[in-house]
Amino acid sequence: MTEQEIYKGLAGVPVDYSAISKVNPETNSLLYRGYPVQELAGQKSFEEVALLLWGGELPSEDELAAFVTQERAGRALAGNVRAVIDALPTSAHPMDVVRTAVSVIGANDPDAEDPSPEAELAKAKALFAALPAIVAYDQRRRHGLELVEPRDDLDYSQNFLWMTFGEEAAPEVVDAFRVSMVLYAEHSFNASTFTARVITSTTADLYSAVVGAIGALKGALHGGANEAVMHTFDEIGEAANVEAWLDDALASKKKIMGFGHRVYKNGDSRVPTMHAALERLVEHYDRHDLLELSEVLQKSFGERKGIKPNLDYPAGPVYHLMGFDTLTFTPLFAAARITGWTAHIMEQAAANSLIRPLAVYNGVDERHLEG
Repeated sequence: MTEQEIYKGLAGVPVDYSAISKVNPETNSLLYRGYPVQELAGQKSFEEVALLLWGGELPSEDELAAFVTQERAGRALAGNVRAVIDALPTSAHPMDVVRTAVSVIGANDPDAEDPSPEAELAKAKALFAALPAIVAYDQRRRHGLELVEPRDDLDYSQNFLWMTFGEEAAPEVVDAFRVSMVLYAEHSFNASTFTARVITSTTADLYSAVVGAIGALKGALHGGANEAVMHTFDEIGEAANVEAWLDDALASKKKIMGFGHRVYKNGDSRVPTMHAALERLVEHYDRHDLLELSEVLQKSFGERKGIKPNLDYPAGPVYHLMGFDTLTFTPLFAAARITGWTAHIMEQAAANSLIRPLAVYNGVDERHLEG
């Protein structure tokens, strides 16, 4: 049999066109609809970035105002969504809670099977508005705290933090959170986005595609990496322990999460912006010890292995300083990436072709039953 080349993990294999975002490893850049992500993170609200990803252009003032009104009206949890969350054990991983809640939202929607562009965009906007309440309430209930109702006088980031912690966050905390949402919003054909497009290609509904994407994001090799970063920091304890910890980790061939990237070879372009937000929070919370640990580990690992950090590396400590549980980090990623997922779902549906790759069989040759 002729040997066939296999591209494990579809590495380097283009499977479709997309106008949503572009990762350019040669120039170390990430563009959302043509705009460098660091510029968007520096100047635009998460609501504006969501509309950009869905519609292709930044919104006008009137378009943004209409969306803000719609989003603020859709923040409260439906009664049966809250009831399902309450029925889940507090020991469940928060991503399981998010996945289940999105399924209930889809079951509630009478237009779930409507594939029209207008209906699909309405679903995307509804999920955008609902995810913060799900994530915030799940963290609170695991601490025995009551639900905090949303406020329509706060923007997306302010309200997310309000519903989680029951108090208004300082401006620098709100801004760091906004930056993280913008940076996590979209990243081309990553594993969860590709999962969503595969499901969409079967003509399944948008909610099914999002649920599949949530499942893919849960894995430690994808969205779960930001959780793993904090577990690493907890293991190390303080900067003085980095070298000994790293000696043991490398000797045992332990995978150190938060470093390296499947696409970027010269460093993740989002890291400088997120690291700057981390530095601002370190000043706000007076946690220079955490920054020192982070920077010593980054420097030592980089010198030994030549591998640079990815977005999850500074994002983990940012969320930790804000007060989010480590298990909540990946749901925060999901709340941001709902924008990119739904943009890709709509793009896939607009020019659909069933995604069905081939496998090269390497099992036993044909054989038959006796008798």
